[in-house]
Amino acid sequence: MKLTDVLVKVQPLETKGNMDIEITGVQMDSRKVKKGDLFIAVKGTQTDGHAFISKALELGAVAVLQSNELSAELLEGVTYVRVADTEDAVGKVATQFFGDPSRKLQLVGVTGTNGKTTIATVLYNMYRAFGHKVGLCSTVCNYIDDQAVSADHTTPDPITLNELLARMVEAGCEYAFMECSSHAIQQKRIGGLHFVGALFTNLTRDHLDYHKTFENYRDAKKMFFDGLDKDAFAITNADDRNGMVMVQNTKATIKTYSTRTVADFKGRILEESLEGMLLDIDGREVSVRFIGRFNVSNLLAVYGAAVMLGQEPQEVLRVMSTLHPVNGRFEAIRSKEGVSAIVDYAHTPDALINVLTTINEIVKGKASVITVCGAGGNRDAGKRPLMAQEAANRSDRVIITSDNPRFEDPQVIINDMLAGLDAEQKKKVISIVDRREAIRAAAMMAQPGDVILVAGKGHEPYQEIKGVKHHFDDHEEIRAAFGLE
Repeated sequence: MKLTDVLVKVQPLETKGNMDIEITGVQMDSRKVKKGDLFIAVKGTQTDGHAFISKALELGAVAVLQSNELSAELLEGVTYVRVADTEDAVGKVATQFFGDPSRKLQLVGVTGTNGKTTIATVLYNMYRAFGHKVGLCSTVCNYIDDQAVSADHTTPDPITLNELLARMVEAGCEYAFMECSSHAIQQKRIGGLHFVGALFTNLTRDHLDYHKTFENYRDAKKMFFDGLDKDAFAITNADDRNGMVMVQNTKATIKTYSTRTVADFKGRILEESLEGMLLDIDGREVSVRFIGRFNVSNLLAVYGAAVMLGQEPQEVLRVMSTLHPVNGRFEAIRSKEGVSAIVDYAHTPDALINVLTTINEIVKGKASVITVCGAGGNRDAGKRPLMAQEAANRSDRVIITSDNPRFEDPQVIINDMLAGLDAEQKKKVISIVDRREAIRAAAMMAQPGDVILVAGKGHEPYQEIKGVKHHFDDHEEIRAAFGLE
C-alpha cells in the first residue's frame, strides 16, 4: 500500500521524502519493525517512541510518522511525516492499512469497571450458539471464531487490534465483541474503529493510579459513548448512578437495563442457589447457570445487545439458559465434604461487595463465609484498606494474602489492607503472605456447608512477583486443598 493511501485519514503538518513509497507494514514497537515498514513514534506513559526511531530505521523502516519537529539531519531514502498527535493518528493509520476491518463486522464494545469480560464472552458464546462465526477481544483470551489468540492486555494497541479484526474478517466472522478498558479509550487504542453498539456496566473505584481522579476515570469511559455514530445503539445500566451520565452526549440510540427500576430491559431473581438462578426477564422465565444480582445485570446487558442486534427475545433466552459462567467469574468448586469454594476475579471494593452479598444471600446465615483476598502491587493503594473493610464486614473469617505483588513487598500491601480495619474487624482477620498456604488454611477452617471465596485472580494462571510471572492457579490450589487432585 502506498504511504499516501496509508495516511489518508491523518493530516500531515510537514513531510520530507517520497510520499509514494510502498509500505508493507505498520509498527509502533521498534522491536517488531521489518524491512518496508512505517514506524509510528508514540509518546507513551513509560517510554517515548521518538527515542527509538534510529532503531526502527536500522531494522528497515522506510518511513517514520512522528509528532516531534523534523530535525535537519534526516536519512536519505527515508520518508518523514510530522503530525500533531501520533497517539491520535496511530488508530486511523492502522484501520486504513488493514482495510477498515471494523466496518466489515458487527462490532460491539463493552466498558465499565466490572462485568466486561462476562458480558463480552457470553455474547461471543451466544452468537456462536446461534450459528455465526464470531470474534472476541477480552481480558481472558481473544478468539477468531474457535481459534484462541493469547491476550496480554484487556484491549490491545491499535495495530494489534486492527490486525486481529482483519483476521476475524478473513476467517468469515460476522460479529465481534470487545472489552474496552478506560486505558484503551484514553490512549485512543480503539481510535478509528466503527462500533454498531456499546454497553456500559457500572463504575466504581479502579485504575486511579493511572487516571488520578474518579472523574477522569468516568470521563474516559464516557468518551467511548460520545464517539458513537447516530446509527449505533448505546445500552446503559440504569441502576448505576453514572449510567445516564455515560450516554448524555451520545448520538446513538439509548436503551437501559435494570434489576430495580423501569427500563427497556428489566430482570429480577425468582430463585437462586450456588448452582444457578431462575430469572424473570421482560416477563419471561429463564433458568441460568450464573449466580448473583450482578450477573442478572450482566445477562440483561447481553439480552439487550442481542435484541438490538436483531435476535428474537425468546431465542436469546433459550440460548442463555444453556451457557456457562466465564472462567474465573463466580466459579464454584465443591469438596467431597460439602464445602463450596468460589473463584472470582473481584479485585475492587465494589466487586467484593457484589460477590460477598450474593454468597450471603444464598447462605442466609446458616453457614460461615470465609474470604481469601489481597490487593495487587504497584496499583491504586487507596483501595487496599477499603477491600479489607468490605471483606471483614461481609465474612465470618478473612485471610488477607498476596495477589500479584509485582515489584512491591507483599507484606507492605497486606499492612495497607490491615490498616483499614478497626479492633472488632481485626478479630476475624488473619494474614498469610503465601497465597497457597492461605487457601489451604481456609479449606482447613471450613466446615460442611461453608463457602470459601478466593478473590482477586480469577482466570489468571500466574502470580507476578518482582517482574516474573510464576505459575499459580486458584482453581488448582483449591482442588489440591480439597484433596480433589
